[in-house]
Amino acid sequence: MTYLRAIGQPRLRWIVTVALLASLAGLVLSQVGAADAAGSTTTGAATAGAETSSHGGSKPTVVLVHGAWADSGSWDQVVARLQRQGYPVIAFPTPLRSLPDDSAYLAAFLSSVPGPIVLVGHSYGGAVITNAATGNENVKALVYVDAFLPDEGETLGELLGTPPGSCVLGPPTEIFDLRPIPGAPTGVVDAYIKQSLFPSCFANDLPAKQAAVLAATQRPISTLTLGQPSGPPAWADLPSWALVGTVDRVILPATQLFMAERAGARIVKVKASHLSMISQPRAVTGLIVAADRATR
Repeated sequence: MTYLRAIGQPRLRWIVTVALLASLAGLVLSQVGAADAAGSTTTGAATAGAETSSHGGSKPTVVLVHGAWADSGSWDQVVARLQRQGYPVIAFPTPLRSLPDDSAYLAAFLSSVPGPIVLVGHSYGGAVITNAATGNENVKALVYVDAFLPDEGETLGELLGTPPGSCVLGPPTEIFDLRPIPGAPTGVVDAYIKQSLFPSCFANDLPAKQAAVLAATQRPISTLTLGQPSGPPAWADLPSWALVGTVDRVILPATQLFMAERAGARIVKVKASHLSMISQPRAVTGLIVAADRATR
């Protein structure tokens, strides 16, 4: 019996129905910097000196893929740290329109990047890199940050609700501001997280004023994304690493660990919310560098 089947079909149908309007979770975002949080608790592959030390040889391009309710600015602090170490970095702009389309867009982009790539995804971005990297010989490592690692056929709605308890599951009108998308299929809308939920749900380790800015600058994600099955996973053929925020209330730590362990990822646990690249950029950077070093 798989992890998903174990919850029972009636409950699963309820979870998927709710989740289809309760968007999958990638919140991070935009143009806001946070100071390094000292005292991160980590286990696994990250090393304390990874951020500042150097090593020989040409370095891969690091492509950073943001999640839902986010933009490329969510990676600002990680980008700065990687650039100081001499890494070429690209923060990819995810359209947030549908899982197949977003994945195809990233796959086309990756095909134009010369040389080796370390591909990093946060939250929904994890599902995007899982699909986009399949068959790309230049991608040498996958790094997941508070992210989805779906298997073939799974939907993000299913994963988000197993086990139940995510702060984005519940009555949709209490969690989201739903806005029309011109030309979209019937019933498909853009979902914005209600700004009042940001501090406790997504940014529970960030100052309230910073969380308010993140809430105001969010980008919406189409509700279409939640019920679309994922394709063959790139993590089946590529080495992967996963950073798990132990106080994440969006994708629960138990869900992250289940997916990461199933994928055979090397796991690092950090005391962080769903926005670990903002609250714990040093730990995130260290894991990316560790993935690069391990695959040289």
